[in-house]
Amino acid sequence: MNFNSKNPFLNSKRFSNAASKAEEVHQAQIIDYNQEMTISGTINKTAILFLILCGSAMVTWWMAFNGMNIMLPAIGGAIVGFVLVLISAFKPQASPYLAPGYALFEGLFIGGISAIFEAKFPGIVINAVGATLVTFLVCLGLYKFKVVKVNEQFKSIVIAATLAIATYYLISWIASLIFNFTPVHYGNSLMSIGISVFVIIVAALNLFLDFDLIEKGAQEKMPKFMEWYGAMGLMITLVWLYIEFLRLLAKISSKD
Repeated sequence: MNFNSKNPFLNSKRFSNAASKAEEVHQAQIIDYNQEMTISGTINKTAILFLILCGSAMVTWWMAFNGMNIMLPAIGGAIVGFVLVLISAFKPQASPYLAPGYALFEGLFIGGISAIFEAKFPGIVINAVGATLVTFLVCLGLYKFKVVKVNEQFKSIVIAATLAIATYYLISWIASLIFNFTPVHYGNSLMSIGISVFVIIVAALNLFLDFDLIEKGAQEKMPKFMEWYGAMGLMITLVWLYIEFLRLLAKISSKD
């Protein structure tokens, strides 16, 4: 079985290791079905992480619209959230503790950046939230009813496109620091808007990989802590998708 995903969380090595541990337990004939990963359990934990993230986001949102400086909690939240992602990538068994922490600190960042966009483009946040939710539901429906089949070719294309985006962003950022120029995906040109649309499509396609990995994880009866791991991975993709919608809507609004 080959699990592949750009998401640093939902990857073959982590899931394969977890599957091996589950198999060892089965061979020892100590089978407790309450300790196995399930789809419903992953959904419940995704909902918990979502509520934590929203609650945390409201903190920096409230601070911003009450004249307080949100840069420290927003940037600090982004950094701590990233560190927790890296730790969980190597220690998935700690996900029950790290996943809520990620949602808490990432929420501070999301609330801060959302407040900044909202102040400049009133109404943009609710539109970005709605677009993210609709995209998630559409992708989930397409996956559930097998309209989109996640085969190896599909995985390869999505992973390649995602890696290309990550590489482009990294090179553009480094080049802008060294040569002091504005990358093409900045601004509100048609080229910039087109790039944002492409990135959103790729981010949405990553949802199919996440759904597939979670489903296969449940089928393989992986350990219970993988529900938190899978939920955290799905949240990472949703956060990425939401931020890209914010950027796209901001570009479109600035052209008016």
